[in-house]
Amino acid sequence: MTPERLLEILAVAERLKCTPRHSWTSTGRRESVAEHSWRVALMALLVADEFPDLCIDRVVRMCLLHDLGEAFTGDIPAFEKHAADETHEAELLAGWISTLPEPLRGEWQALFAEMEALETPESKLYKALDKLEAVIQHNEADIATWLPLEYELNVTYGTQQVAWSDYLQRLKAAANAVSRRKIADAQAGDTAPGQHPASEEESANRS
Repeated sequence: MTPERLLEILAVAERLKCTPRHSWTSTGRRESVAEHSWRVALMALLVADEFPDLCIDRVVRMCLLHDLGEAFTGDIPAFEKHAADETHEAELLAGWISTLPEPLRGEWQALFAEMEALETPESKLYKALDKLEAVIQHNEADIATWLPLEYELNVTYGTQQVAWSDYLQRLKAAANAVSRRKIADAQAGDTAPGQHPASEEESANRS
């Protein structure tokens, strides 16, 4: 791959740094797609010992690449995303990947096909971690950033994707315990969902 082509690919990937997700961080700002993808990949590395028979290198690649299509469409929250949105994103991404040089083009086409089919244990692990990271990030954010529907959604989200693994079920249960404590604390106090707190930058500007 020429240095010039590499820079072009990186420029597309850089868009994910600038693409906000629905989730908020613990410091009161929107997280980016790039940040989400990075931590999903980190999770894959951290749980590698729990899945000794899997190719964790391939799982990490899936985690890093799984939301690359959002460089072309932006992020749509799971509860608002429809099949037509997924198809549109997949078509745009496939069109871009088809322009990449070999062997990268073939490698990424095969990887995305595996992720779409969700038949291999590697693809199932990536998908479960993708869901779990979103739950964990919501737990780390101020609950005032949650929408009313997320009080239930954060507990149920990812349940199907972790069902194949005892370890992932236990990780989901631990995350759910945090969610339930957070919800109980909010309901015992005056915190209302959907009222986003001021970010650090906004607070500084007010002072």
